[in-house]
Amino acid sequence: MPPDTRPVVPPREVRADALHHPPMVEISHLSLHYGTKQALDDVSLNIPPNHVTAFIGPSGCGKSTLLRCLNRMNDLVDGVRIAGTIRVHGQDIHDVALNVTELRKRVGMVFQKSNPFPKTIYDNVAYGPRILGTVPRAGLDEIVEKSLRGAAIWDEVKDRLQDSALGLSGGQQQRLCIARAIAVEPDVLLMDEPCSALDPIATAKIEDLMLDLKQRFTIVIVTHNMQQAARVSDFTAFMYVGRLVEHGRTQELFTTPREKQTEDYITGRFG
Repeated sequence: MPPDTRPVVPPREVRADALHHPPMVEISHLSLHYGTKQALDDVSLNIPPNHVTAFIGPSGCGKSTLLRCLNRMNDLVDGVRIAGTIRVHGQDIHDVALNVTELRKRVGMVFQKSNPFPKTIYDNVAYGPRILGTVPRAGLDEIVEKSLRGAAIWDEVKDRLQDSALGLSGGQQQRLCIARAIAVEPDVLLMDEPCSALDPIATAKIEDLMLDLKQRFTIVIVTHNMQQAARVSDFTAFMYVGRLVEHGRTQELFTTPREKQTEDYITGRFG
């Protein structure tokens, strides 16, 4: 039998009322098909505000598909069919009256591979506020600085704002992408394996950043790294072949899971 690889969950305070306040995101009986292939099967869970929720599970289990449902990125895929409901701050994100651009302002996303625009560092961060409305130059300067500070990269780039973002290191580019996402003050920040291409030092910076940012935003992260989920998340959802197997406080899910399938995955028996 393989050794037990259960991650160690550091002590972390989770507000006692976190699951009793209105959730930031409500997912109810969500199913999704890509053509004839079913990728999500009757998924229901609530995501509380100002905490980090991690989606874990083996490759192909549907965790990234679920994440991309939250800002309707899957709308861009041909042949996709979605059933069920998702509400953000109580609003149905599939309401025909909802502007998808407005949704993606409220639900920002950071991708697995950093994708800065081929523009200056300043223009990368200013892009969203410029697109979404008229902001005076002085106001834009303030937003750029606040966002870069929020992404813990201001001190590294404050003298290089007019340099190309493509000249930054991989870890700096990812933090720039986080700054770009938070510049429009979203309610929710989605992060799809944001550290998978980074070295351990850059990964640690991103993880520390998540712990800071949850004071202002609700964060949902997909990660294939269970140790990372244990280090940064307050709540964890374990998925397998498109179904939600178990969801709960990270401390409890990793130490006393309710489902044998969860126990087998987190102890390294499969996956």
